[in-house]
Amino acid sequence: MIYRTDYHIHTTYSDGREEPEASIKAGIQAGLTEIGFSEHITLVPEKQKWSMDPARLPEYSVHIERLRNLYPGIAVRMGVELDYLPGKEKELDEIVSAYPFDYVIGSVHYMGPETVDLGPEFYLGKDIDQIFENYFNLVCEAASTGLFDIIGHPDLVRIHRFRPESDISGLYKMMASAFRAYDVAYELNTNGRNKPLKDFYPDTRYLGLFASHGVPVCVNSDAHMPSRVGQFFDEAYALLKKAGYDEMATFKGRERFMIPF
Repeated sequence: MIYRTDYHIHTTYSDGREEPEASIKAGIQAGLTEIGFSEHITLVPEKQKWSMDPARLPEYSVHIERLRNLYPGIAVRMGVELDYLPGKEKELDEIVSAYPFDYVIGSVHYMGPETVDLGPEFYLGKDIDQIFENYFNLVCEAASTGLFDIIGHPDLVRIHRFRPESDISGLYKMMASAFRAYDVAYELNTNGRNKPLKDFYPDTRYLGLFASHGVPVCVNSDAHMPSRVGQFFDEAYALLKKAGYDEMATFKGRERFMIPF
C-alpha cells in the first residue's frame, strides 16, 4: 500500500468550505497516512477573502494541535501556503519563524498587482510567451529564497489554457534546475483537473525531467472541500512511477523525509 500524504488542504480559515475536522475524516476515508493543512496567507495591501488574516495564526496553530490529539489514527500536519511576493521576503520569514509549521508551501499567484488564476481577463491582449517566461522566473526566484519546503502548483499560469507560441521546454528545464539547486520539493497538484485546465500541475509531460534532476515530489490535492481530499491520487502516483520516481517527500517540523512508494 502506498504511503499517502496530502499536504495542500484549505478550510474555512482561508477559502475552504468546511472546518478542518471534515477534511481529516475524508482523509481517513481516502486512506491517507498523513494529512496537512496549508491555509493561504497573502501579504498584499488589500484584504483578500481567500486569504487567512495572519492575526488568526495563533488560533489556527492551537486548533491543528488539538486535532493531532483527537485523531491519532492519522498524522495531522500544520503547514501554510504563502504567496511569494518580491520584496516581502522579510515579512514572510517572520511568519515562517514564528510558528511550528511542519512545512511551508510557496506559491506564485500574483504577477504585479494581478493574479493569474482568478479569471482569463489577466491574459487578454497580452504577450502569452512573455507572461509564461515572467511567471517561471518568479517561481524560480521563490525557490531561491529558502523560505519554502514545497513549491505549490508550479505552472499555475496554465490554468486558463492560454498557450505560448514558442517552445517552453527550456522554462521547465530552468525550473527543475532551480528546484534542485535550492533543494526544494514540488507538488504534483491534482486540483488542476477541477479547473479550466483539466490537467495536473505541473504539466505531466515534464515529470521525467524533474525526476532526472532529482527534484523531490509529493502529491497534493489542493482541496477546498472534503470531497476532493486525495482526489485523483491513484493516477498521480502512476504518472510519477512512469516518470521514474520511486520515493516521495514527507515533512515534519520543517524536515524532509523521503519515503519509498
